Amino acid sequence: MSDEETKTLDRPAADRAAVPIPHATAQPTWLGPVLIVGIVLAALNLRPAITSLGALFEETRTGLGMSGTVAGLITSVPALCFAVFGVTAPRLSRRFGPVAVVCAGMAAVAAGLLIRPFASGAAGFLAASALSLAGIALTNVLLPVIVKRYFPDRVGTMTGLYSMALAAGTSLAAAATVPLTSALGGSWRAGLLVWSSLAVAAVLLWLPIARAARRADRALAVAAGSGASTAVRSDAGPRVVRSRTAWALACYFGLQATGAYITMGWLPQIFRDAGVSASTAGVLLAVTMVMGVPLAFVIPGLAGRLKNQGAIAVTLGVFGLTGYLGLYFAPAAGAWAWALLLGVSNCAFPLVITMIGLRAKSPAGVVKLSAFAQSTGYLISIPGPLVIGTLYQHSGGWDLPLALMAGLLVPQIALGVLAGRDRTIEDECGMRD
Repeated sequence: MSDEETKTLDRPAADRAAVPIPHATAQPTWLGPVLIVGIVLAALNLRPAITSLGALFEETRTGLGMSGTVAGLITSVPALCFAVFGVTAPRLSRRFGPVAVVCAGMAAVAAGLLIRPFASGAAGFLAASALSLAGIALTNVLLPVIVKRYFPDRVGTMTGLYSMALAAGTSLAAAATVPLTSALGGSWRAGLLVWSSLAVAAVLLWLPIARAARRADRALAVAAGSGASTAVRSDAGPRVVRSRTAWALACYFGLQATGAYITMGWLPQIFRDAGVSASTAGVLLAVTMVMGVPLAFVIPGLAGRLKNQGAIAVTLGVFGLTGYLGLYFAPAAGAWAWALLLGVSNCAFPLVITMIGLRAKSPAGVVKLSAFAQSTGYLISIPGPLVIGTLYQHSGGWDLPLALMAGLLVPQIALGVLAGRDRTIEDECGMRD
């Protein structure tokens, strides 16, 4: 091993992320700036398929004649699709490259959003939604990989940028879908269809990015003397299931996703049961979601500058604990404060995405870690909202569900401390380079 390689291994995780990669030398000069725009546009498309449907769910359910069981199935499909299709991302990335797969993912999102408003039944609607969610799952996993590969010296900043765009897309679709539906004549089909235009715009931008990345990969392969050897190197990576840090990240991801889905699904009902009006409860949820827009940019940048991100995980968890305790003791009196505190706590998502980029040395390691952490994490998150709903129904109030929500933050904080330690999965798996 050379002296330079030894020095690279001795650097802290935040510094290792800044090690330049040979791929950068083969890319055209315009690719970097255009890729930044593409990443932002892709991130904007990662949640409108879900939150736009949430805004019009009652109208959609009535229009398609869905049973309660089918409606419940549709609400649980996002996390399931993210887990199932996210697992395929590493293999597809090795075969076609991460940029090409993200481009295809955006095409799947656009196709699903274009098809589902014209579905005549619940089965067709569910299939079209699953197509969009499959594209979102692939993009979820591979955006951190693209950031690590093309912006190795700006992992925190770029992660913050697309996390902020993701939060903005989430809030925009939730807030604007109903007014847009009214402006378009009141049809829920038109209200859902409008979001396909954002996905189509992403596809049109990612097509030239994918072509340029493909040419750059071929040029790199020629310079290396063999396309096959390059493929082997891109496939190299740690067995993430052997890494304690990978498991900590996966479980942390799962618990923060559980909290986020519970908040989105049940927070308005908690406020309404406390005597808050329906309109105010909706605004309080919007406040919680909007908090993620600025913080999603600030937190990754801060995390990228630190060797250990455990303190941020603890801080976010304490905000969440305070918010849940407030809901338990004075849900109506301090409603605005609790909404703000839970909004801050939900920013564990950009933190864990940043840590995924920092806990692996190479793009090959990041793609495996990202797929493992997100797929496992989304599987963990599936039962959460259902369990909370069951407890609420059988206990007749929110005391027991809120106690469980607060209790889940304790292991989340502990896992965040473990995942935030300055180490990489390659080191834990005994890989030296």
